[in-house]
Amino acid sequence: MLYSRSLPLAALIFTILFIAEFISAKSAAQEAIDDLDVDIALARPAGGISDFEPQQYNVFGKRSSPTGTYTPGNVTCPNVASLVRNATSLAANETQYIENRQAQTSPYLIEYLDRLNMTDFNATDFLVDTNLTIGIAFSGGGYRAMLSGAGFVAAFDDRTPNATNAGHVGGLLQSATYIAGLSGGSWLVTSLAINDFPTIDELQASETVWDISNSILNPGGWQLAVTADYYSQIIQDVRGKEDAGFRISLTDYWGRGLSFQLFNYTDGGPSVTFSDIRNLSAYQDYSMPFPIVVADGRPYNTNVVSLNSTVYEINPYEIGSWDPSLYAFAVLEYMGTNMTDGRPLDNATCVMGYDNAGFIIGTSSTLFNQFLLQLNSTGVEGVLYDAAEAVLGNLSSEEKDIALIDPNPFYGVNRDISYMYNETELTLVDGGEDYQNIPLLPLIQPVRQVDVIFAVDNSADTDYNWPAGWSMTATYDRQFSSQGNGTKFPAVPDRNTFVGLNLTARPTWFGCNASNITGENGGTTVPLIVYLANHPWSYYSNTSTFQMSYETSEVEGIITNGYNVATQGNGTVDSEWAKCIGCAIIQRETERRNVTPTAECQACLAKYCWDGTVLDANASNETEEPGLILASSSTSDAATIVAMRSVVWGAVCLGVMVAGFL
Repeated sequence: MLYSRSLPLAALIFTILFIAEFISAKSAAQEAIDDLDVDIALARPAGGISDFEPQQYNVFGKRSSPTGTYTPGNVTCPNVASLVRNATSLAANETQYIENRQAQTSPYLIEYLDRLNMTDFNATDFLVDTNLTIGIAFSGGGYRAMLSGAGFVAAFDDRTPNATNAGHVGGLLQSATYIAGLSGGSWLVTSLAINDFPTIDELQASETVWDISNSILNPGGWQLAVTADYYSQIIQDVRGKEDAGFRISLTDYWGRGLSFQLFNYTDGGPSVTFSDIRNLSAYQDYSMPFPIVVADGRPYNTNVVSLNSTVYEINPYEIGSWDPSLYAFAVLEYMGTNMTDGRPLDNATCVMGYDNAGFIIGTSSTLFNQFLLQLNSTGVEGVLYDAAEAVLGNLSSEEKDIALIDPNPFYGVNRDISYMYNETELTLVDGGEDYQNIPLLPLIQPVRQVDVIFAVDNSADTDYNWPAGWSMTATYDRQFSSQGNGTKFPAVPDRNTFVGLNLTARPTWFGCNASNITGENGGTTVPLIVYLANHPWSYYSNTSTFQMSYETSEVEGIITNGYNVATQGNGTVDSEWAKCIGCAIIQRETERRNVTPTAECQACLAKYCWDGTVLDANASNETEEPGLILASSSTSDAATIVAMRSVVWGAVCLGVMVAGFL
């Protein structure tokens, strides 16, 4: 199997190919935002944040890669019986973190609920001796998903200026126990976690991260020396890993590129690992939600990912799956150790540094590998094409979009059930390839006891790059498959109904009545889902998943639009929205106590809960480009520009993906 020897040359070829990359047209959309008579809470400070300067990547001390570089290194093994456990419960470390985290979330939730002045409800009395568990899930969708999701984070964060004003929802982030992301959503979640939980304002204003004005493929723009240095560093990093005897894949390069853009460390922090999150101050004082990243398993020599594929989650402690096809978790910081049934073959020597933070989010977003590998056939001819073809031809179609983890940490584990029992390597792909583009599975596991999930959908299901609920239907359907494993998910409509009833144009709740869910304790252990889909409130945020560069006006427009979706225009469309969120949060506990919801909450449930209506299968599910909800007379030009840009990128990407699977 040829994975890697030609990949450094591929990176050099990419340097040449992407100099001629598409130059973004200036968007006029910001003018539309400026004309809106809506109080937009996002502060956009000029210049960098004084206390958000690049950190040296050795701040983690012993927890960083033992080599101080991207290359993993040998360490003494811990004195434990096994580095792999069965998925019968939460890890002890996660349980401890959640207990300490909820000691903080409860006071924040009480503060949030008190601020709403809900009628006939006393938050302090209701939450005495009770912890409610809130999860937030961010879908994939490239930079569109990262930026739109950032608007939601800003809206949920009480540190954002004005976010706790009337009509706003600041404080939900501080009240949340879990935060999950996949693909572009994982870039957002990990940006927050690995950078010690900054605000979105800080990330926007920073001069060292989140600069996507130039593509990740050509970060120097016309400054060719900058781009050359960038690729030289990445090649050196990845080659060091390979020279140390570790097999590599294209995801190593992709992940290092993401690190330069997203991580506030010198050279993108080549030795910063995902497990290093545990040693940051915001984690150690339990002020950040517990972060989870999702990827899909795909056995070697296959290229099909279905709902029966194994879904992996990666958190600061472990990598593994609750699915019956694996049902095991391995200690993340020792990934890369050669072991059988969880026991290192060399009892004294283990590996650390393999779980590089960039590699982890690259693993969750390998969909982009296919795009990168096919750019050599999109208009490039002659000598450059021949050179690229010679390099990339050594990769089979099954190898192009995988993240390779070798050795397989689950070798020899769970012989009777695990598909990985005899596999020497673990191959993972983009977490959205099984159509579950919202990372809901980790949050609906009964052992986590989540009460409500805010499902932020920034998918591109329609021809216009808007969500259409496909991820929700996929997760619903999966519970009836062999991988369901007794995990329950509330009923949702089919795709046709999702579109026909326009359930993506406003918040929609699923599972409002636990008695309608078959499950333990009358369904009250199944979380209520608050579905929040990307929609044009103040900006046409339907950019292509594969758009690789964004101007400042686009970044601000998409983030602000996400803020407006989360707050319903800061309460201008529904002044009761913030209260209704409070009702969604307490609904499961209200049902567990067999208490009738207040009249206020009953009105919210009637307004936002899906009522079970299903359209005829023959009803048209075609949709037109939606208009702005907070529209002004100056938005038409902005809409045209964004639409044209999406069409161009969509056409390019369609050709790339089709070519990739031929």
